[in-house]
Amino acid sequence: MSGEILLTGATGYVGGRLLSLLQKSGRHVRCLTRRPDALNDRANATTTIVRGDVLDRASLTAAFDGVDTAYYLVHSMGEEKDFEEQDRIAAENFATAATAAGVQRIIYLGGLGNPDHHLSKHLRSRQETGDILRMHHPQVIEFRASIVIGSGSLSFEMIRALVERLPIMICPKWVSVKAQPIAVEDLLTYLVAALDLPIGHSQVYEIGGPNQLSYGELMKEYARQRGLRRWMIPVPLLTPYLSSLWLGLVTPLYARVGRKLVESLRNPTLLSNNLANRTFDVVPRSLPEAIQRALINEDHEFAETRWSDALSAGGTTPQWGGTRFGSRLVDSRSVVVPVSVDEAFAPIRRIGGKTGWYYANWLWSVRGFLDLLIGGIGVRRGRRDPEHLRSGDALDFWRVEACEPPRLLRLSAEMKLPGRAWLEFEVTPSPDGSLIRQTAIFDPVGLSGLAYWYGIHPLHQCVFAGMLRNIARKAAQSDNDSSPN
Repeated sequence: MSGEILLTGATGYVGGRLLSLLQKSGRHVRCLTRRPDALNDRANATTTIVRGDVLDRASLTAAFDGVDTAYYLVHSMGEEKDFEEQDRIAAENFATAATAAGVQRIIYLGGLGNPDHHLSKHLRSRQETGDILRMHHPQVIEFRASIVIGSGSLSFEMIRALVERLPIMICPKWVSVKAQPIAVEDLLTYLVAALDLPIGHSQVYEIGGPNQLSYGELMKEYARQRGLRRWMIPVPLLTPYLSSLWLGLVTPLYARVGRKLVESLRNPTLLSNNLANRTFDVVPRSLPEAIQRALINEDHEFAETRWSDALSAGGTTPQWGGTRFGSRLVDSRSVVVPVSVDEAFAPIRRIGGKTGWYYANWLWSVRGFLDLLIGGIGVRRGRRDPEHLRSGDALDFWRVEACEPPRLLRLSAEMKLPGRAWLEFEVTPSPDGSLIRQTAIFDPVGLSGLAYWYGIHPLHQCVFAGMLRNIARKAAQSDNDSSPN
């Protein structure tokens, strides 16, 4: 097809990752969003951003001009209002405008569940949305999926939080309900492959991995890969409302999202046919492979997108810093200094060794001594060169994971910890000079990891703030004095 692809939901979890894939393939994409500024840093030269709202039919007319295929990745699960009615209005508006503009095909992502059974409101609405799209448009390709396994996905983050935080889990009935999870990479492969289907009639494809298992079994597999031992105690009388409050306390779910999710978890989400296997050349990963991929992805970088990025999930724009991303806890702060990028990076590349850590060096020494007492490497290794760093260098009780002067230095901790830790410095140009961002990242393992992070969090607040303040002061000094503070 020669026309553009219209993508909705690009600020959300699946849509954000799909946008990245479409851009890498060189396709021309038009993103429809209520928040154009949220996509400015994600769009490349082949992507345009248009403001629009699926609840406002008039705003859709211009967005469909010249579009051949439109992805509908919108739902109102996080809204406080009647999300079912909003989903109906949005789907009708979208399909009607697409048909009037001559769009040849709509690709929609819905949810698995047997429609003959008593589905939850959420699953019923997802399937009703597909029905409404088909009523108003000649070709709708609908994919129905169960749990999506990928760092950042709603279901995966819920399962991760439960397993990481609770050595003993009180398990409602939904923990024993069967599902057929799919890796996010495989889901995206299906969505892209649908672009090559011939123009014709509508079709529903059920997609999932090869494993049919309960949520409890899924949690046990996650625990196994994280090296955690967990006990599960069945409690059949825990209502969806109480379960949602429980999830709100121990997971990153908003209470209203959690309640709708829990209500959906009581429905088995299993494939009833293999039409997708006969139509697409996709071999979905097993659950162990999907979880392993999700964890490996976070070894290299934070998840590309998060379910909480979507406006409907929380009602406000998320803020960076001092919060949790997936399993990782983050303390991020920044400062602007009136010097060039090279000058701002100079004290960063000299950090550690004889230069020290720019604030409370005695505390760093105490930490190194404690590390030695418990069999760690301590802080006495110093550094290979006082001026230059390269990937792989030892740096006190850190290891240089990435060094890209004058932009980035990322250190990986090698001291004894109940988890994994990184310390990262980024320098970027600013209208007033250069912006230095300092980020401490911790991936806790179980309760001991969480206790460690929150136990020393007040100390971190003091040390990291002092470190960044003195790095900025050192960068601003014309002589770039490298003596410790």
